[in-house]
Amino acid sequence: MRRRHHHDAFHHQDSDLYRFRFRLGFAAVAVLIAFTLLFARFFWLQVIQHDYYATRAEGNRISLVPVTPNRGVIVDRNGTVMARNYSAFTLEITPSKVRDLEASIEELSRLIEIQTKDRKRFKKLMDESKNFESIPIRTRLTDKEVAKFAANRYRFPGIEVKARLFRQYPLGEVGSHALGYIGRVNDRDLDTIRNAELEANYKGTDHFGKSGLEQKYEFALHGKTGYEEVEIDAGGRAVRNLSRTAPVPGNNLTLTLDAKLQAITEQAFGDRRGALVAIEPETGGILALVSKPTFDPNLFVDGIRTDDWDAYNTNPDKPMINRAIYGTYPPGSTFKPFMALAALETGKRTPQQSISDPGYFNFGGHHFRDDKVGGHGMVDMYKSIVHSCDTYYYMLANDMGIENIANFMGQLGLGQRTGIDIEGESEGVLPSQAWKKRRFKRPEQQKWYAGETISIGIGQGYNSYTPLQLALATATVANNGVMFRPHIVKYIVDSKSGEKSMVEPEPIRRLPFKQQNIDVIKKAMVGVNKEGTGGRAFAGAEYESGGKTGTAQVYSLKGEKYEAGKVKERLRDHALFVAFAPADKPKIALAVLVENGGFGAQSAAPIARMVIDYYLLGKLPKGAATEDESAVEADE
Repeated sequence: MRRRHHHDAFHHQDSDLYRFRFRLGFAAVAVLIAFTLLFARFFWLQVIQHDYYATRAEGNRISLVPVTPNRGVIVDRNGTVMARNYSAFTLEITPSKVRDLEASIEELSRLIEIQTKDRKRFKKLMDESKNFESIPIRTRLTDKEVAKFAANRYRFPGIEVKARLFRQYPLGEVGSHALGYIGRVNDRDLDTIRNAELEANYKGTDHFGKSGLEQKYEFALHGKTGYEEVEIDAGGRAVRNLSRTAPVPGNNLTLTLDAKLQAITEQAFGDRRGALVAIEPETGGILALVSKPTFDPNLFVDGIRTDDWDAYNTNPDKPMINRAIYGTYPPGSTFKPFMALAALETGKRTPQQSISDPGYFNFGGHHFRDDKVGGHGMVDMYKSIVHSCDTYYYMLANDMGIENIANFMGQLGLGQRTGIDIEGESEGVLPSQAWKKRRFKRPEQQKWYAGETISIGIGQGYNSYTPLQLALATATVANNGVMFRPHIVKYIVDSKSGEKSMVEPEPIRRLPFKQQNIDVIKKAMVGVNKEGTGGRAFAGAEYESGGKTGTAQVYSLKGEKYEAGKVKERLRDHALFVAFAPADKPKIALAVLVENGGFGAQSAAPIARMVIDYYLLGKLPKGAATEDESAVEADE
């Protein structure tokens, strides 16, 4: 019995041991599996996914801050600075980080002066710049204001002081239509940046070229954005800079413009509206591009104040319109030298051929009158230009026909965009049968009538060109048929290497005109300034020049309506003048337009004389030591 009990006890002990061993083995396998899974996970995280998580961890600790590059400087042909940059402190708000915007601004205004104009501009910028992080509420803070805010920074989450580069135009309004202006980036600018695939290079940039050279050469002027690696703490505050990739400054522009000539020309217009384009015939370089009235590009840099914008926008003189390249006008009698050259080139006239001018041309029972009652008597080509005989050109236009006229004038660039390096150029109107079919809808309107050709000959009718086109045509004749594309930038200077890239080194067209024909036209245009309609304006000149006066019937500038109270003055004829000098080897060719100025000989020719006197001789007009001139000299 005892043996049996002993055997059962032994068997029970053996069973317990077996179960223990089984449990121990199971636990060991479970632990092994757990450790294998842990090791596998560890291997996955630490080895396979190392780069991914290291980057994320670093990203939580490091912030990339874009460093905006210094915008390129713009200088004239003599090195006078026309656009540059300076650094200033701005007080900026990030709306998404501010709980109660109005309350915060109100609280802030107790600390730092914030005027109504600042609030209005801030609201305007918020509407325009919804995609941007911070918006200035105040610019150009004083050191005292910066210190005052710094001491109270903790009270204003989402508001901070930033050092920003600001654009400055030291000559003020001088050359404003050529230079253009910059402003805050808007949705349209973002589309332009995206289309150019330059989003990364515009991180942190909040200004963009809006018009003129600032717009056309935006990507050259902008430069390359740099980056700073900044260590941040748990609260998102910068602790220290870890590394820095320096930004590359934008390229600089050297212009063909002469800033002093530009200033003197703008002053010569006084309060009159109009435009002048002066070109260097041998290169196509624009020496002066004037549109009056002008505007101050400095007002746009911070975001133009509402009252300033309203003043520009509601001004009946339309200061924001670039009349030099956008306004289109009948050329009047400045068209006649081109008509005479067309007559010689097509064989419709010889220089000696004369007509008898009774003071009118009768066509289909309609009298087309000459401006001189009783006429000019016997008129050859020279006299037709010097004394501006309308009858000669009525007859010539009738003999040539509209298609011959259109084909010839098209070669000189009339009625087409010149391709100048700023935006906003008008095409103008070079009349032809094809143009009329495109222009009008009804069949009876589309037909070209022979009588319509007559007034085309004296630069009236459907003729409508920009001052730039007239200047280019004059420069091309002055340069014996060799045409360069008009351009304002002489070369782009690489900010790193200093290498200069010429903008337009080669002519775009060599017109097959006979030199003897060009010489006939030039000689007659010289006669205009000696004994003809330009004689008084150019009396006593120390150089020989060619010119042609013109008077054009008024039309509404691009359909703009003028104030009724000023209608009388605005219904006067426009005054025009084209010129080149010196006559033997022209260094300057120009077109002047004075809106509602009356006769070209009285209003436009004296401006041309001032411009050429200064450019060739360095002669200043009487009383020309103005603020504009002083500003140019001071800047040098």
